[in-house]
Amino acid sequence: MTEIGVFIPIGSRGWLISTTSPKTMPSFELNKIVVQQAERYGLDFALSMIKLRGYNGPSEYWVHNLESFTLMAGLAAVTKKIKLFASCAMLTLPPALTARMATTIDSIAPGRIGVNMVTGWQPKEYQQMGLELTPEHFARRYDYASEYVQVMQDLWRDGVSNFKGDFFQMDDCKLSPGPAKGRIPIVGAGQSEKGMEFVAKYGDYNFVGAGGDINETQQSREMVAKVNSFADKHGRDTGAFLLLMVIADRTEQMAWDKWNLYKEGTDIEALEWQASQAGQDKVAKDGSTAANLVRAIKNPQPTGMLKLIGSYEQVAAMLDEIAATPGLKGIMLTFDDFIIGIEQFGQYIQPLMKSRNPELGKLAAE
Repeated sequence: MTEIGVFIPIGSRGWLISTTSPKTMPSFELNKIVVQQAERYGLDFALSMIKLRGYNGPSEYWVHNLESFTLMAGLAAVTKKIKLFASCAMLTLPPALTARMATTIDSIAPGRIGVNMVTGWQPKEYQQMGLELTPEHFARRYDYASEYVQVMQDLWRDGVSNFKGDFFQMDDCKLSPGPAKGRIPIVGAGQSEKGMEFVAKYGDYNFVGAGGDINETQQSREMVAKVNSFADKHGRDTGAFLLLMVIADRTEQMAWDKWNLYKEGTDIEALEWQASQAGQDKVAKDGSTAANLVRAIKNPQPTGMLKLIGSYEQVAAMLDEIAATPGLKGIMLTFDDFIIGIEQFGQYIQPLMKSRNPELGKLAAE
């Protein structure tokens, strides 16, 4: 069965760059409701991003943000089964500290925490703290990430690291206690070839995304195939997880009315900010996160991610179609309105999905 999780609303406006979308002001209480309901409905995981500065523009997109590790520690204490992934902005934390933070959450929720590695793409996010995303950073960021992860894995596995590399030189660095299972899953969102290579070599899951709708999913299928090809190259079972947004309602028209409302409020100033920031990565290749963000201004809309828009029945059928993608291990959901969206998914959409409901799948096969 394909795993399904939720990309929780840690930043304002969620994932809609629009003045007419739900404001979605982040709070622990909001995220607790979303994750506890996700767990109640049998979702497999929840992931929180790390964003340290939002965009210019009237929508205040991502201007208001919580911190990922501390949020997930709180959520670990109020959940029982769901897997939790915290995101690490690698340039802001040494790997030994990140390893210890993850192990601390593992002591709250044994075997349920993972770490999402973030290399950074928005220069101003780091410049505000005196950190520079230089051309050298963009050129070698996955070399840095590779060393970073190796230090963490040394500590989790052995309790000590003496790693010596170009970026990190550890000197009898210790970590105790270690994680309950001796390791903590690593995830990434590698879209470029270098990013996919990094996640395939060191990660357990790669979260990828593509624009368009259910009739334009060829790109996402190709991304999943690419993730799997890199995993095969390294003899690993790195899972491809697809990121998408669900905008659903009782009828198809009601769902499209919501999307059209959000489109009317598209925050052009925020999209221009996004393009100007992403464009500072001069070595970005086609298909990379930075290149995709730059290109988004050419077809301005509230989100560039894959969108499933329709009635509950239609969205269930679209999710089943996506779940059948060869090599796909999971789906990560976002919603236009998270509290309403997680309820709609749990009560009305998931029960109709053959890929999540074994009895329905059995009847369909007969």
